[in-house]
Amino acid sequence: MHIQLDFRSRQPIYMQIVEQVRQLIAFGELKPGDQLPTIRQLATELRVNFNTVARAYRLLDETGLISTQHGRGTYVWDLPSEETTQHIRRHGLHELIQQTLEEAIRLGYSREEITAAFENEIKAQIQDRAEE
Repeated sequence: MHIQLDFRSRQPIYMQIVEQVRQLIAFGELKPGDQLPTIRQLATELRVNFNTVARAYRLLDETGLISTQHGRGTYVWDLPSEETTQHIRRHGLHELIQQTLEEAIRLGYSREEITAAFENEIKAQIQDRAEE
């Protein structure tokens, strides 16, 4: 399970974990029955406090995406509905765009420069796909 945290983000770390696990499930990288790392393992891997991961797992458990079985571990419980999957995808895209915009603004780019760069990149992507 690969989770990347942005410690400069305004989004709390535990919510970053929740969103990324949801996305891993929504995109099929984690499937029902797959075992997740223990809270301590993931906290060590991510270099965050144990309680941060515990809070994320608790929220995921409450939504029914994972199930923690005392003494056995934590497992992916169920696949999200199509509606939930689409919501997760939209939210993930929003987060990517927001992070990119925040970084561009931090680096001093103007609104016009950012808009032009996005438009140019979209055109280039469309052209590349048309040529494939």
